Amino acid sequence: MRTVCGRVRALLPRRADLAAMGRDPRRDLLAGLTVAIVALPLALGFGVSSGLGAEAGLATAVVAGALAALFGGSNLQVSGPTGAMTVVLVPIVAEYGPGGVLTVGLLAGALLILLALLRAGQYMRYVPAPVVEGFTLGIACVIGLQQIPGALGVATPEGDKVLVVAWRAVGAFVRAPNWTAVALSVGVAAVMLLGARLRPAVPFSVVAVIAATLVVQLWGPGSATPIGDLPSGLPAPSLGFLDLSAVGSLLAPAVAVAALAALESLLSATVADGMTVGQRHDPDRELFGQGVANLAAPLFGGVPATAAIARTAVNVRTGAGSRLAALTHAAVLAVIVFAAAPLVSRIPLAALAGVLLATAIRMVEVGSLRAMARATRSDAAVLVLTAAATLVLDLVYAVIIGLVVAGALALRAVARQTRMDQVDFRADLPGEHGDEEHALLAEHIVAYRIDGPLFFAGAHRFLLELSEVADVRVVILRMSRITTMDATGALVLKDAVQKLNRRGITVLASGVRPGQRRALDAVGALELLRPDGRDHATTPEAIEAARARLRAAGLVPAAPATGLRPAHEEAP
Repeated sequence: MRTVCGRVRALLPRRADLAAMGRDPRRDLLAGLTVAIVALPLALGFGVSSGLGAEAGLATAVVAGALAALFGGSNLQVSGPTGAMTVVLVPIVAEYGPGGVLTVGLLAGALLILLALLRAGQYMRYVPAPVVEGFTLGIACVIGLQQIPGALGVATPEGDKVLVVAWRAVGAFVRAPNWTAVALSVGVAAVMLLGARLRPAVPFSVVAVIAATLVVQLWGPGSATPIGDLPSGLPAPSLGFLDLSAVGSLLAPAVAVAALAALESLLSATVADGMTVGQRHDPDRELFGQGVANLAAPLFGGVPATAAIARTAVNVRTGAGSRLAALTHAAVLAVIVFAAAPLVSRIPLAALAGVLLATAIRMVEVGSLRAMARATRSDAAVLVLTAAATLVLDLVYAVIIGLVVAGALALRAVARQTRMDQVDFRADLPGEHGDEEHALLAEHIVAYRIDGPLFFAGAHRFLLELSEVADVRVVILRMSRITTMDATGALVLKDAVQKLNRRGITVLASGVRPGQRRALDAVGALELLRPDGRDHATTPEAIEAARARLRAAGLVPAAPATGLRPAHEEAP
């Protein structure tokens, strides 16, 4: 009980967070205002793309943005609706409806809090860079394809696969072209992309959306579909959407949403750390903050949220130094919800599609992709496979596939480092021996030094090599350089010793470490080395034991006893 209470206390806001807000509030307030301006069209666009409407996007940005800033593990993180989450939500909306999405968000929030209590945040560092880059590329492609219906000014066709929906939207446009929508979306995207190159500090997304709205209102009212009526405020918190009978069927989608929220939030926090000096996030607190945010957002009609890499980057670049900036961003959006809902409702959907098209294009870091593709063939394969799986399958499945393939390739690379080399043992012979005895010993004894890990990925190759030994009486295995050994490695070693023993070849071991000894003992391999003193601390001792066996068999002459070489003089 004390342990659980201690973990909960470690996840709650701290005095240091409040103290940081007072260091430079003016700079944080300005950064928060800038982020809010950038976040407004994104929140509207992702709300529309999710299927729950622009009001859901705004509610998420306000509620989740404030709570994640307060309880999260990063001073610089900005949270809200994101394109990656929208990709996951679209099929959930199609199958379970808006109420199902809100329930999924609630369940995902509880799962994120559980992950935080289990201290799962630390495992983010094990996600390989090619998986992250492929995941990001795939998300960018999916977000871009999702905007095709809005950019073409056609109703979103039915379907749960983004490629199918985009293709059907193109067919609908060919039958009834809407060039006004195309001009608006392309114009907004072009202004954002060109403006970001010329004046990166100017929020061209807002400038472009305002311009597109004015053009439609002044010269062509009715030529482009607007967002529509928005509520002038947040709804009262409610659990009316919750259907307990459907919780079981929604658990799997909730796991996918929680996994995505954890992955994207921790990735965004890591990116924010890399853009600053002296800022380090707490991964478990970040999971806790995202969990609290996702528990609360559905109560106000908001979609599941996660940290937003683009908005977090804007926050850092405009000088944010504390959580006050993210809190200001949420407060400004709340004011917009209450005061400017009628104006926001006139924004054309095609303009929001242009914003998201530009966002998708800017997500693709060509330099990073080129670096990954050139690094190794394995990295390039993992990147392409993860991106393709993200586009064709599912975001969470894509990450799992990427991790599995990356892990398999890494294991293959590590397994190839295992070497078994025949070594000249005569340098380790104790005492003085003549050339004739050296030749006799070399004729009947062979020594192998095993370097690297002996585990499941490469152990069977070792078995094949060792089993091919022939025309000797004694095999000495020098095991001091084995870096790790698992049960499979121990079993393979046991199998090899048994096969050699059946052929009348005695196997001696030297330098077995305590960790290896436990694995060998667990599978019964040590039982094969214990009889007649076949397990030795050093190689010279093993050679002397082998020589004694050959002497007893009359294969080599007796030699004067000169003592063994000390263990510390063993050749590595």
